[in-house]
Amino acid sequence: MNKKFDMMSIEERRAYILETAVLDEEDLEILKNGGLTTEMADSMVENVIGTYSLPFSAVPGFVINGKEMTIPMVGEEPYVTQSTMHGAELAARNGGFTAIASESVMVGQIQMTGIANPKTSGLGILRAKEEIVRAANDCDPVLLKFGGGCRDVEVRIVESIQGPMVVVHLLIDVRDAMGAQTINRMVEAAAPVIERITGGKANVKVVSNNAVYRIARASVTIRKEDLGGEEFVDRFVSAYAFADADPFRAVTNNKGVMNGMIPVVVATGNDTRAVESGVHSYAARTGRYRPITVWEKNADGNLEGMIETPMVVGTVGGTSRFHPAARTSLKMMGITKAKELEEVIVSVGLAANLGVLYSLVTVGLFGDFDDARK
Repeated sequence: MNKKFDMMSIEERRAYILETAVLDEEDLEILKNGGLTTEMADSMVENVIGTYSLPFSAVPGFVINGKEMTIPMVGEEPYVTQSTMHGAELAARNGGFTAIASESVMVGQIQMTGIANPKTSGLGILRAKEEIVRAANDCDPVLLKFGGGCRDVEVRIVESIQGPMVVVHLLIDVRDAMGAQTINRMVEAAAPVIERITGGKANVKVVSNNAVYRIARASVTIRKEDLGGEEFVDRFVSAYAFADADPFRAVTNNKGVMNGMIPVVVATGNDTRAVESGVHSYAARTGRYRPITVWEKNADGNLEGMIETPMVVGTVGGTSRFHPAARTSLKMMGITKAKELEEVIVSVGLAANLGVLYSLVTVGLFGDFDDARK
């Protein structure tokens, strides 16, 4: 690339994307006009009267698990794309991001009421695990065919204002889907079996967005020379210590991480609220709200960073079925599997955090933002 991507004209950027990101002219036409017609929108949600457009940006040069790719970002906030790109450039000069994601296991909850003996009833539920799993899986043979389905059953006794409450969890592998509707269908199918076993009544039956079994992680190491020396590594670590100690700062830190993640979630047609609620619940899991990123100095004086958070996204079903630009975004990255997308999104979040912290500990956020908009 002879000219920096952010210094190119829109047409030059499009030409570069055509050349490097496995897109064709038809794909670019989708991105030029937003891709979503009013008729398509009417098949997605209720009461449609039109569509609403947002800027679609691209960030080339991301290196994730040794693969270079261009990342699509859809969002309205200035400076986010630029700071994320700066973080990606710093990472690429140092070998890029390394990321892993767990299996796509989600929790479906069944709230049981009217049970006088919650502890012994819980044991009865566990004894009937195979029957409960079978009832859940019988309602979705397609998911089973692709290797997913209900895997296990957990029972929790939750203390509430109404006394002890039996809450049953189904652990469901949703494969490459986000999975909410699949899970809702399965817990509704399994509830009558649990009612028969316990003599209680199933009340709320729904997916949980506290996706503690669906975790994605990414890490990066940045040479001290690329940050201006060991003094700036120390500033990074001090900035992390501030966020780890103070929830006021931690909330803003995590918002900055999601400045990078959410535009990719939007671009690929995924559920921003599910991702955000999962991030916040995970950040507060110890009883105190903390950052989902960590920055440390290693023995060589270099900066090491990591991110760990639930990541609930899919590459099949949902909006990706209806929105051409969502399918184009996945094509741009060469992604077909949910785990790959989860690894990309947390890497982009770490890049955004890296870029913003660099500004904060050097020239300051306002100055960097002001320069970016000139």
